[in-house]
Amino acid sequence: MIKLAVDGMGGDFAPEPIVKGTLLALEKYRDLEITIFGDENKMKPFLKPHDRLKVIHTEAYLDMGVKDPVREYRRNKEASLFKAMQYVADGNAEAVVTAGPTQAVVVGGHLALKRMPEMRRVAIAPVIPSYDGRGKILLDSGANVDLKAEHLVDLAVYASIVAERVLNRKNPTVALVNIGAEEGKGREIEVEAYELLKNNPNINFVGNLEPKEVFVSDVDILVTDGFTGNILMKTMEGTALGLGKVLKREIKASLRSKIGALFMKKALYKFKKALDASEIGGALVVGLNHVLIKAHGSSNDYAFFNAIRQARSMVESNVIKTVEEILSKKA
Repeated sequence: MIKLAVDGMGGDFAPEPIVKGTLLALEKYRDLEITIFGDENKMKPFLKPHDRLKVIHTEAYLDMGVKDPVREYRRNKEASLFKAMQYVADGNAEAVVTAGPTQAVVVGGHLALKRMPEMRRVAIAPVIPSYDGRGKILLDSGANVDLKAEHLVDLAVYASIVAERVLNRKNPTVALVNIGAEEGKGREIEVEAYELLKNNPNINFVGNLEPKEVFVSDVDILVTDGFTGNILMKTMEGTALGLGKVLKREIKASLRSKIGALFMKKALYKFKKALDASEIGGALVVGLNHVLIKAHGSSNDYAFFNAIRQARSMVESNVIKTVEEILSKKA
């Protein structure tokens, strides 16, 4: 059995989509056991009895706008997110899934789950949409504003293992996000990282990639610092939202467009699905001793189900042990 801990109160619309997504996962996967942490009275309307679901009651939870996550961790250990993390740290489960506030997730991961000795930084690694529908890993997308070149190499090794073991990519390719495709472009960190990535035998490095190529490129992994990665990710989200609004406006502009949309209903649905990050899952918090998946704060039940699916795949593929073995060889 694969045992997961779920933060039942994390997210903009918790607990309803969290509980429903959890139940969906239990229906889909017979090898899952899930312990959900949260206010049982608030979760009760959405809960159903299940022999592989355990509920641990706590009335404390984190507000999505939490200002000081370190202080919250020190004074509010009963919060559903932190209790779920401690449950895993104590060996009762193998992964945590939450839609809670990002910085609190990163802080709690550092303090409760602990960073792997082989990893010099923790990073946030979402799987972002791509034109081919397969998605690609972007890291760091917000945990570290500043990184060193050697940190990017660690992240690339980790992501390569995830891409191979979880996303089923054979010899996954890695690109460095940069302002130009030519070698020697960018800041000092990009120039140095280029050389390190190119010479690492555990990384299938294909060079620099400009942001305009991110969605249409067939590269499996994109590495960059957290500042650049966060801007890139949010720009993609905003562009997808904007495209959807423009398309909707044009469809409503005339009767002919409305009739045409009816004939293209299936294609339009596929278009929307291709740009929807909820189809892929949550963001992996890379570099910890245990699997931690951060679902989007606005996750619906299907998106949270996919985050749980992602955590299950990470545990099943034994990704963390593989990362430890590969990175320990470099010393």
